[in-house]
Amino acid sequence: MPSSQRRSAPEQGRTVALVTLGCARNEVDSEELAGRLAAAGWHLVDDAVDADVAVVNTCGFVEQAKKDSIDTVLEAADLRADGAARTRAVVAVGCLAERYGAELEQALPEADAVLGFDSYAELAGHLDALLHGRRPASHAPRDRRALLPLAPAERPAAPAPPAQVVRRRLDRRPWAPLKLASGCDRRCAFCAIPAFRGAFVSRPPEEVLAEAAWLAGQGVREVFLVSENSTSYGKDLGDLRLLESLLPQLAAVPGLHRVRVSYLQPAEMRPGLVDVVAATEGVVPYFDLSFQHSSPAVLRRMRRFGGTGEFLTLIEKIRASTPAAGIRSNVIVGFPGETEADLAELEAFLTDAMLDVVGVFGYSDEDGTEAAGLSGKLAGEVVAARVARVNDLVEQLTAQRALDRVGETVEVLVEGLDEDEGYPMGRAAHQGPDVDGVTFFPSGQAAAGIGPMRPGDVVRARVVGAHGVDLVAAAETVVLRDPGRSG
Repeated sequence: MPSSQRRSAPEQGRTVALVTLGCARNEVDSEELAGRLAAAGWHLVDDAVDADVAVVNTCGFVEQAKKDSIDTVLEAADLRADGAARTRAVVAVGCLAERYGAELEQALPEADAVLGFDSYAELAGHLDALLHGRRPASHAPRDRRALLPLAPAERPAAPAPPAQVVRRRLDRRPWAPLKLASGCDRRCAFCAIPAFRGAFVSRPPEEVLAEAAWLAGQGVREVFLVSENSTSYGKDLGDLRLLESLLPQLAAVPGLHRVRVSYLQPAEMRPGLVDVVAATEGVVPYFDLSFQHSSPAVLRRMRRFGGTGEFLTLIEKIRASTPAAGIRSNVIVGFPGETEADLAELEAFLTDAMLDVVGVFGYSDEDGTEAAGLSGKLAGEVVAARVARVNDLVEQLTAQRALDRVGETVEVLVEGLDEDEGYPMGRAAHQGPDVDGVTFFPSGQAAAGIGPMRPGDVVRARVVGAHGVDLVAAAETVVLRDPGRSG
């Protein structure tokens, strides 16, 4: 939001800019807020410099995300002192605001309001109050797990789906996240998310399907199903296999070409779910498996299940069904009590698994988690050294996995142009949004008769090379043109 960016004629009326940090779940929240604000008469603008109010949807997952969120609030607040900017108020919402509330307000007086999730339905009124000099009360954090009964079967029935989708798209990407559920019932020792996101609550299938159809009508080619734990979908609705029946229905939504599921718990993966993801036309064979580690001893301290043997067996089943399936994961290195033997087991697992993408995170204490009170903490420099060591291994393994795909035929959803060279680029089926690498076309049109590639096109191509996890491809034919393009 540099102050050098100006508009010659800002929109009249109340204007608001939504600045989103963090994961795809936050992106959905921002678009739902945008829908509510637009319905209340607010004009949405792209840049906070043109907005009466800047709403920063923060992330509170790890320390770096917290810092980025605070820096973004401060950057927006600086605009108020800039005579050329329109900004009059800055509001912090999202996970950091929900998690710390009034404590964040005291530490960050530059924010005019710090509002939690329960304020979202009335956000338009809160913003109006700010513009009239009335500061809303800051959010008072509480453990949201206590808001619903512990047993999913005892929770209230899901409300009837809304008559219309309450969402406004904030970009023109040919893919969009679609929230499957919210909250989490797991009690991983390192994770604070259940405390501020609450218990696991599935969205009714008809609501998910209605929003998918709405997104398709907005030109979306791929929906990316997001939640804290997609394998639990339906357990609170009385059907733990509900995802298996929902996925084919989503794939049949007119206008959608791809359905992708994120965040699957390895210990909860069912053979039927593997089969549906692998074999349903329109559902991409993509498995985002949250391993976190592979040493059984470390996983038990993390309050998780499984281990190297079980994880490799699951991967073998997936690849036996679909050899080209994409499999990604995240791992935490340096968890309290992690030994050299534990780390060596993780390295051996990663070597045998040959995953497409692995995010490597160093352990750090998170407020309110069980792990923060565990003994056996490793020194910061030890954790950093282990992260570097595993990262080096992962870079080699994932680069080799990408090279192994040379010669494969892939379908690429074109998303735009490479920032450095201007080449068309997009994602193959095994590549998830934002963090899993891309496929690019250095020769542009490549095959005679294809014509210029545009976002939303689906192109069949042959993989001819790789750079790290990114693929280089030669286009062969256009399977689909973007929804707004004829011919």
